[in-house]
Amino acid sequence: MTIDMKSTLMIIAAGEFSMGILGNAFIGLVNCMDWIKNRKIASIDIILTSLAISRICLLCIILLDCFILVLYPDVYTSGKQMRIIDFFWTLTNHLNVWFATCLSIFYFLKIANFFHPLFLWMKWRINSMIPRILLGCLALSVFISLPVPENLNDDFRSCVKRKWKTNLTLRCRVNKAQYAFIKLFLNLLTLFPFSVSLISFFLLILSLWRHTRRMQLNATGSRDPSLEAHVGAMKAVISFLLLFIAYYLAFLVATSSYFMPETELVVMVGEVIALIYPSSHSFILILGNNKLRQASLRVLWKVKYLLKRRNF
Repeated sequence: MTIDMKSTLMIIAAGEFSMGILGNAFIGLVNCMDWIKNRKIASIDIILTSLAISRICLLCIILLDCFILVLYPDVYTSGKQMRIIDFFWTLTNHLNVWFATCLSIFYFLKIANFFHPLFLWMKWRINSMIPRILLGCLALSVFISLPVPENLNDDFRSCVKRKWKTNLTLRCRVNKAQYAFIKLFLNLLTLFPFSVSLISFFLLILSLWRHTRRMQLNATGSRDPSLEAHVGAMKAVISFLLLFIAYYLAFLVATSSYFMPETELVVMVGEVIALIYPSSHSFILILGNNKLRQASLRVLWKVKYLLKRRNF
């Protein structure tokens, strides 16, 4: 990979990182200020703030891995640094998926209209259960991530040093295959919360369809709060689903650096694509949340006002 290509990809990665930090930090700051001001915080704000913090951590890990891959590739031959990066990437990866799934479930329970006893019970209890659910997601993500550094034994790290050589020994191939299997298995565990988000999305569609039919039968006006809430929640959930699919595929490509020789360009492109998900989805959430949208408009108005004052 040429120096110009490396520089271009690093600039793109840094730009995506900056936008992601800006959007997620804005979500966390607005919700924390509102919490301090009102001495209480809504359940949706707890989920959004937790999701924003986890995404800031994920952005830092991806960018750090990107810089190390380009500037200091020999770091991966050291056990300690490799363990730390791999553990936190797996941890933040699972946290993001679980917290986003919590958001999808919350939208579904608060907006959908069903009359099943289990649904009504969950709808009634969800606000009090959110802090415990988020703590459970954190504990589960830590538990899932623990096998990753343990799998990076001395035999595997010695094989990483030789990954650019084509004549790898059978022992190295077996070590890499074992590590690849565990890595793939842990990543596949994120498909469970992803499936839950997908089910929530389809149930929201069903609820929207039933609500639309009732509107047509009752001749309700076009501007209906429940209809707008359904559409807004569906936009947030489907944007997460689509962006996560792209992120997941890019994540698998990025982690292939341990197993395939001479793939720096492919890995760099994969990490640049992976940065899109935690960076862009935060702005979709801001636009879909009335409080965050109004706060962003106030900030933009103040920035515009300050720029006009400087020009004159």
